[in-house]
Amino acid sequence: MSDEIKNFFNTYTDFVNKVTSDPSLNLEDLNARFAEIENESNIKTPRLLTAALGLGSETGEFVEIVKKMFLQGKPASDENVFHMKRELGDIMWYWVTACAALDLDPFEVITENQKKLEARYGEQFEVQRSEIRKEGDL
Repeated sequence: MSDEIKNFFNTYTDFVNKVTSDPSLNLEDLNARFAEIENESNIKTPRLLTAALGLGSETGEFVEIVKKMFLQGKPASDENVFHMKRELGDIMWYWVTACAALDLDPFEVITENQKKLEARYGEQFEVQRSEIRKEGDL
């Protein structure tokens, strides 16, 4: 590897370290942040971390199957639909874990989502309304 490339990566690594939060770099700071969150809220930090990591990885597994079907010739077979069904079950497990970590009723989460989407779209999806967001509605 050339010195120019090494310098580039060293400079970029230094930049990354400068713009990374302390809890992302240091276990003591991360543990302090866990304790701070648990002390100031009802959030169960181990469960929330489990849910967030699980949702990301299981969603990735579901997306991988879809990607291979649409872009790489994997068959839309009963076997692959069953595989997606199992991944969706894993996603639900982590979703319910997230609700439990945040002390949220899963039914209320679904109801709130329906209200948000009804306010945005009414009774039918329209492309021009998909980018319209109310304050706090990401």
